[in-house]
Amino acid sequence: MKTNPPSHLLFWLGIALLLLLWLTNVSLGSVWIPVQEILGRAIGTPFSKTSWEIIIVDYRLPKSLTAILAGICLSLSGLQMQTFFRNPLAGPYVLGISAGAGLGVALWMMAASLVPTAGSAWALGPWQLFFSAALGAFGVMLLISMAAWKVKDSMTLLIIGLMFGSFTSSIVALLAYFSEAEQLKLYTVWTMGSLGSTGWPQLGIFGLATLLGIIPLIESIKSYNGMLLGENYAQSMGIHIGRLRWKMIISTGILTGSATAFCGPIGFIGIAVPHVARLLFQTSDHRTLAIASALLGAIVLLACDTISQVPGSAQTLPINVITSFIGAPVVIWLIVKRNLSREF
Repeated sequence: MKTNPPSHLLFWLGIALLLLLWLTNVSLGSVWIPVQEILGRAIGTPFSKTSWEIIIVDYRLPKSLTAILAGICLSLSGLQMQTFFRNPLAGPYVLGISAGAGLGVALWMMAASLVPTAGSAWALGPWQLFFSAALGAFGVMLLISMAAWKVKDSMTLLIIGLMFGSFTSSIVALLAYFSEAEQLKLYTVWTMGSLGSTGWPQLGIFGLATLLGIIPLIESIKSYNGMLLGENYAQSMGIHIGRLRWKMIISTGILTGSATAFCGPIGFIGIAVPHVARLLFQTSDHRTLAIASALLGAIVLLACDTISQVPGSAQTLPINVITSFIGAPVVIWLIVKRNLSREF
């Protein structure tokens, strides 16, 4: 299957839109910085005000790049899970990896009131939140990988993933019941998602994790099309189903776990964006869909982050408020407009 010529035009339009949104994103905030100043700084001209350098370099640039990376991670994870389970409503969180990250954060934030030594055990400075979330996500991913080795049916694995999510959520609820109000509030704020918690060191780790998560996807991209026709058909084409399932789980685990660790659980991007990519590019070829989903994911999350910044105000709305407000109507519209089950 080849990409149609209009698809190339859509790709270029998407890149142009991404650049335009990026310029808008870094210019908006409590202090408005003219776009021409940002473009001038990109070619070496100093800012008119010294404070603008600090605002752009230390805060807004890492935040915008975090939005782009998280959008790529979540959209590619959603695409893989929809293909893996051949389910249009599958998303990056169906395996319970996000719930595992939430458990790690809950143990760090709320277990200190139950176990006084827990707070000192997690004393890692600015990295403690990311480390606890990553450790929880990795733990669940390890359990899912062990289950995938034993279970050969994808639907059974889906149920196991949902049960892992329910189990970890019950532990979080138990911790929340016994935690203090301040700790509970901190955890609740984390679940709303945030793109502004990463600095340059964290962004470097996030970028590396994104690259590692994409590598298994690139290696097996040609085999993904066969999965849409069923595992038996894929095996008749010479596709090693067991190896492919492992690569999809590892890729989704790394992408989803890193995005959740650095940004919190962000909803609807992983479910909605792959469907929008199929609608715009009119193809089921994953060689096209993977690039299109990554590009659209970065655009959508960057747009949501731009909307969340109230111009002229220091207030920034939680990113999950915006993604849910936009994503839920999009998913409903897609279900009403198209028979999504025919695509899987």
